[in-house]
Amino acid sequence: MARRRTKTARQPDDFEEHILDTDVGEEMRSSYLEYAYSVIYSRALPDARDGLKPVQRRILYAMSDMNLRPDRGHVKSARVVGEVMGRLHPHSDTAIYDALVRMAQVWSMRVPMVDGHGNFGSLDDSPAAMRYTECRMAPPSLPMTASLDEDTVEFRANYDSRELEPTVLPAAIPNLLVNGASGIAVGMATNIAPHNLVEVVQALRHLIKHPDAGLDDLMRFVPGPDLPTGGKIIGLEGIRDAYEAGRGSFKMRATARIENVTPRRKGIVVSELPYQIGTEKVIERIKHLVQSKKLKGIADLKDLTDRDKGLRLVIEVKNGFHPEAILEQLYKLTPMEDSFGINAVTLVDGQPRTLGLKQLLEVYLEHRYDVVRRRTEFRRTKAGDRLHLVDGLLVAILDIDEVIQLIRGSDDTEQARTRLMQVFDLSEVQANYILEMPLRRLTKFSRIELEKEQSELRRTIEELTAILEDESLLKQVVADELAEVAKQHGTPRRTVLLESAGAPATAAVPLEISDDPCYVLLSSSNLLARTTGQEPLGDGTSRAKHDVILSVAAATARGHVGVVTSHGRLTRLGVLDLPTLPATANAPHLQGGAPVSEFLSLESGERVLCLTTLDPDSPGLAVATEHGVVKRVVPDHLANKDSWDIIRLGDSDRLVGAVELRSGDEELVLISSDAQLLRMPASAVRPQGRSGGGVAGIRLSSGATVRSFGAFEAGEDAAVVTSSGSSSSLPGTEAGSLKVTPLAEYPTKGRATGGVRCHRFLKGEDTLVFAWAGPGPARAAAVSGAPIDLPEPTGKRDGSGSPGQQPIAAVSGPAALLAPAAPQTA
Repeated sequence: MARRRTKTARQPDDFEEHILDTDVGEEMRSSYLEYAYSVIYSRALPDARDGLKPVQRRILYAMSDMNLRPDRGHVKSARVVGEVMGRLHPHSDTAIYDALVRMAQVWSMRVPMVDGHGNFGSLDDSPAAMRYTECRMAPPSLPMTASLDEDTVEFRANYDSRELEPTVLPAAIPNLLVNGASGIAVGMATNIAPHNLVEVVQALRHLIKHPDAGLDDLMRFVPGPDLPTGGKIIGLEGIRDAYEAGRGSFKMRATARIENVTPRRKGIVVSELPYQIGTEKVIERIKHLVQSKKLKGIADLKDLTDRDKGLRLVIEVKNGFHPEAILEQLYKLTPMEDSFGINAVTLVDGQPRTLGLKQLLEVYLEHRYDVVRRRTEFRRTKAGDRLHLVDGLLVAILDIDEVIQLIRGSDDTEQARTRLMQVFDLSEVQANYILEMPLRRLTKFSRIELEKEQSELRRTIEELTAILEDESLLKQVVADELAEVAKQHGTPRRTVLLESAGAPATAAVPLEISDDPCYVLLSSSNLLARTTGQEPLGDGTSRAKHDVILSVAAATARGHVGVVTSHGRLTRLGVLDLPTLPATANAPHLQGGAPVSEFLSLESGERVLCLTTLDPDSPGLAVATEHGVVKRVVPDHLANKDSWDIIRLGDSDRLVGAVELRSGDEELVLISSDAQLLRMPASAVRPQGRSGGGVAGIRLSSGATVRSFGAFEAGEDAAVVTSSGSSSSLPGTEAGSLKVTPLAEYPTKGRATGGVRCHRFLKGEDTLVFAWAGPGPARAAAVSGAPIDLPEPTGKRDGSGSPGQQPIAAVSGPAALLAPAAPQTA
């Protein structure tokens, strides 16, 4: 037992004390029930008819009363909050402003009801104070409050009984399903997912025509929620449970794609996150998992979200890891995959009820039927009242002179009103209207207008009466209005619905990339890439726009290859860093490759000549310099270094070609700028160490240099491509005269000889602007990557060429795609 002490006043300083005994349990029970009732009915749960909580309804009603329409200017949010708190809502301004902010957030509401201006926050940040933000009604809020002044809904007294407020809004938009709701009451809670307006309207229109439609029929129109932030919904069984019984859950997934975020690395780009999940929450979770070593393979994490491009979270993946497997781990360990539990608890006739999809639609339709019926009765009554006045005016106009005389002869207004009613058989309302009307209205033209208005009013009354008397017409009006709302405010679906996540297929992808065999490719435009397997790389017959592949080296995904440059350097390059492209059956180009400059630091004028496998059991490399020096480098280049010199170059000399030998019995071919070709056996060149300077290869005439260097297996169908021009022309500007000759036309000579002539110069030509020797048939490309048609091979080893189409940038043959040979460019 507890005692409650009260005092009764007798005089200002004299009180009589009364003590009442009250049971504590009963007091707690009654007080808690009052609190629970207030929370359930006045704060937490939405009404099933308009889908609004009391504070949301009061905000829209107050903004409508303030005439803050979408075509008007914004006003301070504090002004709206003060209006709502002072007139309608008995709680704090914080609760009102929080509700107003949420109604303006595009990531919270599928169809926002408030148009906010200023900082209204984000999923991770709170909004600015209400004195800094502005707001007005959004276009969809107009149909929510339309016809409030036409007796469409009931009104009740506000908290201090000084004003009236609506118990529910007319709600021409099915707001509860479209925008969803969430709230925690005492002993119960609600959580309803947002849906697509167009889909919900289609289901409502179908239910109007087919009241006995089942859940499967309705789910053809509403297959699942449509979240404001997009994303994916995985699994539809929980959605069906929620639509059937009002309770269920489903999984939400972020929308992510795998792309090259840098030339050297792939990454996971997240463009949409699950509903109510912010980027900072995901970033914090990923950082925690990486620091605790529960998540491997992530190199960097960047939030590139902005107002123009929207959400963009870039997760850079380390080389050697499969991005697909990393993405699956992110779904499993981070909020990039989250669950949403539907608990459709709403107020129906003042009582909390858990409703399925069909019940929610039916409650809303009954509300709209009632709104349209009351609005029609209001409009018919108003039209009837106006018709009554017009009928009286027409009677008075017919005898206007007598009406004026009667009024002038009356002593006062009361006598005039009585005499009008008696003489012209008018009602009191008609008589008062005539007495208050200006004389200028009683003209011939006014009579024509009144007769027209009379006919229109009678037609309007007939139409409104038909709607009230015919239930099918009433339903058709509701259906048409729903269709118009969907047309004006509907948007395409944002959330993708998936039956399953495809887990069995993606689970087979290992986390780390295995050390599988592959090819490393070098193109004429200095692009590097690697294949994903050891399949053949094609025969080079594609005539599409491309840059030809100059060199191929066999390797493994976690191995290394060597890169030989024109400065006589060999640099070790990790294969794992290279971008991958599928080894297709007919792809002699490197779409998706990365520039060499992303992997190597080249000096001015230095260029890449070929790739090598770094195999210690190979016969080594063969290289040639611009001054005619040839060298075979013994395979001792696997020193513990990343870069080293493979030849000692003389002053102003540089490498023009490099080839990795396969057997050591190949033939070497050098072509000079004065059209001399030397074909000699590789055995004529003694292998040297890395510090050796090489031996004489071809004897050059004064001013001549080596243009091309290559190597061939005995019996290969090799070809020689030469292009002549003038030495005074700028490099790369002259197409020249092209000639293709089989290598078999040229005899084998000894080392350090001058060779034989391979191209006859025409008038005005004095040099080879381009030369190439390699396995045929040869393929040529211009600087732009466009293919160049070469002339048919000729048996004249010293003949002149035919005019070319455009300058040649590179030539290659199919053998370069199947083995680590290295055809060279000029």
